[in-house]
Amino acid sequence: MSMSKASVILIVIVLLLISSKEAVSIQPGSRSILRAVSRENKAQADYAVDLNSTNFDVVLRNTPAAHAIVEFFAHWCPACRNYKPHYEKVARLFNGPDAVHPGIALITRVDCALKINNKLCDKFSVSHYPMLFWGPPSKFASGGWEPKEEKSEIHVIDDGRTAERLLNWINKQLGSSYGLDDGKFENEHLPSNISDPGQIARAVYDVEEATFFAFEIILEHKMIKPHTRASLIRFLQLLVAHHPSRRCRKGSAEVLVNFDDLSPPDIGLPDKQEAVSDDKGMPGNFQICGKEVPRGYWMFCRGSKNDTRGFSCGLWVVLHSLSVRIEDGESQFAFTAVCDFINNFFICEECRQHFYQMCSSVTTPFNTSREFALWLWRTHNKVNERLMKDEASLGTGDPKFPKIIWPPKELCSSCHLSSNQRENGAGQIVWNLNEVYKFLTGYYGKTLASLYKEKDRRLGEEVSAGAIADLVTSTSAVVVPVGAALAIALASCAFGALACFWRSQQKNRKPRRSWN
Repeated sequence: MSMSKASVILIVIVLLLISSKEAVSIQPGSRSILRAVSRENKAQADYAVDLNSTNFDVVLRNTPAAHAIVEFFAHWCPACRNYKPHYEKVARLFNGPDAVHPGIALITRVDCALKINNKLCDKFSVSHYPMLFWGPPSKFASGGWEPKEEKSEIHVIDDGRTAERLLNWINKQLGSSYGLDDGKFENEHLPSNISDPGQIARAVYDVEEATFFAFEIILEHKMIKPHTRASLIRFLQLLVAHHPSRRCRKGSAEVLVNFDDLSPPDIGLPDKQEAVSDDKGMPGNFQICGKEVPRGYWMFCRGSKNDTRGFSCGLWVVLHSLSVRIEDGESQFAFTAVCDFINNFFICEECRQHFYQMCSSVTTPFNTSREFALWLWRTHNKVNERLMKDEASLGTGDPKFPKIIWPPKELCSSCHLSSNQRENGAGQIVWNLNEVYKFLTGYYGKTLASLYKEKDRRLGEEVSAGAIADLVTSTSAVVVPVGAALAIALASCAFGALACFWRSQQKNRKPRRSWN
């Protein structure tokens, strides 16, 4: 073969490899699509979420947004193509990780020209293109619209043919004053979480976002190594049993069941490196919190500045929620799982070291869930006290959400016996630990999960009393690594039955008294 022919073949192979990488598809509705575009320097994805008959109900049922707009259109329609830039201008304000006003409205579209959507478009009596509807997301899910229906909560938007007119229509419905030129965090009135304990209920979406984001970091940085593998398994076991989100419990179980296939025990061997780098061998193919709602932004944990709060806040909420859901016999296991997870997988180095120093200073094993919950609460306050000083000297804190010693008197006056607090918020506080523990269990337990119960009531789903309770109080933990995969595989098929078995087994366990 001549050199020229060899060169041509080599060039063709390289081009094919490049094109195959660029052609990798991302599932509609995935949070990953919100981040993948910026990472790959590709063209900006649409802000409006494309729905079809397969994901319409699940996306609208699970969105944290209070309102939804659904545009029914046809891709062959010239008027629809001309309207798309207007619709996108409005969607930019409400959708995606850089949403200016997140959590207000989910902006979506359905292509009625696709046969898969014929029945869906018929349910909403679509008579022209484009046709826009407004209403509560839960009413769209498994719902429909009829022209002569007088009491429907779904309304046709009759004056939205330009971006300006559509936004004006939205402002009239909400009593708001949003503008097309709003920048991120402009004109925002973020609710303070200092005086209103009910605000933590909005964090039900943030614990899912934080869990997803934590595992995305682990995969992107290829942090699953032979020496970190066991700690990740233990943390997954904790999530399966006690994560406040039922979707995350189920998704964690699926990852744990397939963990040996996804991350083989011999991944450190040279001949296994290639297999590990293959996408088919990575847990990223499993959605850690189930079918993902297209969000990528924060609700309770949203800061008033672009670079504050967010993931760190969401991760703390996850940890506190775990601490108030475990049984007494699981307290030492939970402590070890959390400490090892932060030490091995939290990549902010100074924070990781500080946290693990506090873990290492514990010399007596925990015997009750109360002990672990209070230790985590003290640890969080020590972190806040350290950051108070740094942020005060550098001016890097969030002015609306400054670091404080938690909980403040506004949230739990009975928690404070006395205090000698300095101007920067730090100082010596004498705590009523019984009241603190009562506050923690209520705040990160029932109050955090209250939106789940409200959503089930609002949707009118036929869920048994036991299943509804499962949304508020999670099942018992699987604390024995050996054989856990089989147990959790069965759990994913008959979660409720095995939950009862695990709980009975756990309650019969004696607390572990060794440090191991």
